[in-house]
Parts: sequence; structure tokens; C-alpha cells
Amino acid sequence: MTRFIIRRLLWMIPTVLIVTFVVYIALRIGRDPVESYKRANARASAKKLQEYRDINGLWDGPGGYVRGYFHWLKGFVTFDWPRSIKGRKEVWPLLKDAMANTLRLGIVASIIGMIVGNSLGVLAAKKPGGKVDSFVNGTALVGIAVPPFVTALVLQLVFAVQWSKWFGKPLLPAAGIYPPGQRGFSLSLMAKHMVMPVIVVSIQTIAQYSRYMRASLLDVLNSDYMRTARAKGISEGRVLVRHAIRNALGPVTTLYLLELGALLGGLIITEGLFEYPGMGRYFLGAFVEGDFPMLMPWMVIFVISVVSFNLLADLANSWLDPRVRLN
Repeated sequence: MTRFIIRRLLWMIPTVLIVTFVVYIALRIGRDPVESYKRANARASAKKLQEYRDINGLWDGPGGYVRGYFHWLKGFVTFDWPRSIKGRKEVWPLLKDAMANTLRLGIVASIIGMIVGNSLGVLAAKKPGGKVDSFVNGTALVGIAVPPFVTALVLQLVFAVQWSKWFGKPLLPAAGIYPPGQRGFSLSLMAKHMVMPVIVVSIQTIAQYSRYMRASLLDVLNSDYMRTARAKGISEGRVLVRHAIRNALGPVTTLYLLELGALLGGLIITEGLFEYPGMGRYFLGAFVEGDFPMLMPWMVIFVISVVSFNLLADLANSWLDPRVRLN
């Protein structure tokens, strides 16, 4: 196990370098940083443009791209990050806040989705083809089929717009993370603003996990060693709780950790509709502006998150399923 972890951690270094280099080239070609800077700073002088090129290492030609990447990498590792092209804002405070907001929303929604979804999957798998199974399957299909933006718009119309017309004020805020003008931290206000985004994300995760858990558990319950356990006289409840569920959790937990790793990319649709200041909204704003100093750190954090949670998924699967051995 230790050798496997060390080997994977060592492999993470070239993986992150290769992926970020490819991303760097794609951003340089697809969203010309110098042209984006000109658009955002129409009155910038030739001297300012050259200064922007030098700070970000935006040299031309194949050799210039390679030099530019390592120039950027050195600045990133030493935390000498260039400022954003619009407003010359420091990137780390913006990125840190966006990351915290996305993690808060995503982890709460994922935990709710995993607990409720797995519970429904277990109930459905106990009697395949029964009423509970049919209800869970049907509801999950609806949850998967309805796009998040439809769910978000319906919730906003009912609990913000119409509720305000009916009772004089909205039941739940339709956007943001705090009311306009709010200063300081308030857990209650933050929680109130998170209710609708969490519901939107949870609906999708509950639907997914209920189906995955049902399929995984049915596969385990129909295996030879489960039939042997029943033949030995072990009760169905004990077979289900002590043997079947743990083995069925392996693939589901792997999926959960992989999705959690991709979470730092942001919940783009949900965050956009609710004007929630997370990583998805951060990325969209930076991409539209072509803000190279803001985009590259986002890309690196996203890549590291995905690679790291892939390792955690392998470790969790090995712990939950003794048949899996890591070499």
C-alpha cells in the first residue's frame, strides 16, 4: 500500500506538468492573452503591453511557449502571481473565496445526495420489481432527465418570485451568497442563500446514487458468496448489512470521490443561475474576459484535485473491497 501511494504521488508530478502545459498552450492559442488585455485596457500604451508580456512570459514561437510555461510555473510555485487584467486585482483572494464557496455548496449537496441516494438504492434493491423499486427507479429517471437549469428556474419562480407576490416577501433568496450590503460572516444568512442551490445539485446526485447503489447491490446479492452465506443460515438482514452493503459501496464510493475531485471545477450551471460566487462562476468570468493570470491557477487547482481524488478513490475501493489489492 505504501509503495503504491508513493508511486502514485510521484506520478502526479509529471501528470500535472503535462496537463498544465497542454492547457497553457491551448489558452495561449485559443484566448490570446495579449489581445484580451488590449480589449480590457483599450488605452494601454505599447509600454504597458510589453510589460504585460514580460510579467506573464508571453513570448512568441514554440521556444517562447516553452520558456513562457516555465516562467509561469516558477511564478506559480513561488506564489508570485500576476494580477488580473481587469482592475489589477490579486488573484489568490478571489480564487480562495471561490474555492471555499464551491466546496461548501458541493460537499453539503454531495453528502445529502449520497446518504439519501444510497438509502433509496438499498430499499429498491431489497425487492427488485416491487413497488418501492419501481417508485425509486421512476423518480430517479425523472431527476436525471430534468436539467438543473429547469429545476433552478422553477424553484426561483415559486419560492422567490411568486412567494413574494403571495406573502409580500420571498421565502428564499434567489441569488448570491449574502443579501446586498451584508458585512461580516453570518451562518444563518449563508445557509438560507444555499438552500435552493443545494436542492438543485442534490436532486441530481440523489438520482444518480440511488441507481448506482441499486445496481451495485443487486450484483452483490446475486453473487455466489451471498448465496453461500444464506445457505449457512445467516439472516437476510445480517447478510445485507454486514456483507452486501459494504461490498456494494466500493463502486459507489469510487464514483463519489471522482465527482468530488471534479467539484473544484465548479458547478457552472447552478452557480451561474443563482449568481453564486464559486469556482464555476469564477472560471466563466475569467474565460469571457480571456484573463490569463486568473485562468491558469484555476486550471492547476482543478487538475491537482482530479488527480488527488483519483488516488483516494483507489485507496477507498481497496479498503472497502478486500478482493482489490494495490500493487
